Amino acid sequence: MPTSRTGRPPVQRAPKRPAPSRRSLRDNPVLNFYTQARRGWDRPLTAYYLILGGSLLITALGLVMVYSASQITALQMSLPGSYFFRKQLLAAVIGAGLLFAASRMPVKLHRALAYPILAGAVFLMALVQVPGIGVSVNGNQNWIALGGSFQIQPSEFGKLALVLWGADLLARKQDKRLLTQWKHMLVPLVPAAFMLLGLIMIGGDMGTAIILTAILFGLLWLAGAPTRLFIGVLSIAAVLGTVLITSSSNRMARLQCLGATEPQSGPVDCWQAVHGIYALASGGIFGSGLGASVEKWGQLPEAHTDFIFAVTGEELGLAGTLSVLALFAALGYAGIRVAGRTEDPFVRYAAGGVTTWITAQAVINIGAVLGLLPIAGVPLPLFSYGGSALLPTMFAIGLLIAFARDEPAARAALAMRQPRFGRKRGAGGTGSGRSPRRWNTMRRRASAARSSGER
Repeated sequence: MPTSRTGRPPVQRAPKRPAPSRRSLRDNPVLNFYTQARRGWDRPLTAYYLILGGSLLITALGLVMVYSASQITALQMSLPGSYFFRKQLLAAVIGAGLLFAASRMPVKLHRALAYPILAGAVFLMALVQVPGIGVSVNGNQNWIALGGSFQIQPSEFGKLALVLWGADLLARKQDKRLLTQWKHMLVPLVPAAFMLLGLIMIGGDMGTAIILTAILFGLLWLAGAPTRLFIGVLSIAAVLGTVLITSSSNRMARLQCLGATEPQSGPVDCWQAVHGIYALASGGIFGSGLGASVEKWGQLPEAHTDFIFAVTGEELGLAGTLSVLALFAALGYAGIRVAGRTEDPFVRYAAGGVTTWITAQAVINIGAVLGLLPIAGVPLPLFSYGGSALLPTMFAIGLLIAFARDEPAARAALAMRQPRFGRKRGAGGTGSGRSPRRWNTMRRRASAARSSGER
């Protein structure tokens, strides 16, 4: 037996495995699927398609569920079964027009609309408190009657006003390098937000006030506010929220119903929260079928507004609710992607504010239905019944679509996908009326953006 210089037998080493060839890696179906999915996810138009497709799917599914959940309520009010559906459909058509208009507006026009929208929202929110003009619904006086059966809630437009005005304000201050000073970061953004919150809380709408506070925190976080500043503003908001909750028996009752699974005897019965859990529990995996909900037959209050997610879980089951959650998650991811990849400060603040608004409102609504959060009385964005909430939300979605289209790589990709038929041919025969040099330049820009990560 051969020995080494030290007199010990040589160590038997296992033979090395050959490295996988490129051909074997290409033939791996799992790796191929992952690679193709990653390439598709990183394309320049991914955010654009996620925002457009996700919002339209949520709105379409919401219309179906509004029709299913509101029939019994309409018949109990001696109205046609499709009464609430027709009103929601009209609001969706008008909202689609607003979405299209907002998606085609340049960024400069969005910034120019910030102050008029804020002034109009403040005027309408103050007009709500005028006797004879403001209308009280479920104990909250935050509505204005327009005649007939149509009403608007100005506080919903206050969310859009705060996003646009706050984004324009912070962008102008960033251009002047003023956001390094905490006074310029807070003033006048925080006082204006507190003014809107005061007008909302006079009417007693705690849920909308929470959403507005979330938008304010989102704008401050995007502006780079230090931690101590967040702690200070959050402490003030917590103190005010505690005072407002303890001073209202209705809000205290909602807090006591957190996590309730059975109706209780006494002044706090937790009827709505418990029957929302019953609706979700009886749905199973695939639900009882569209239109076959039992809880909407008078057992579940606000089945087509605040608790429409519970009816969705009962009729479409876990599969339906997870689909809704996936659509909101995709919408939130696309909004974060748009805000993170832009170099325009206004686009970053506005996209972040809209994403915070929609995501926070969806979390609060779904959390209340699941019994994880107190019932705040806020609708599910793009899904619940309510034209006053649908119109500004669809305009905000149009903002995100416009910002997603405005990315350099997305503009180049959209320009390459323009139809070639019905146009005057260019000198190079491209069929789009562009010169070959310009066409090749756009192709090179799109290819360079995909390879460098600037999508």
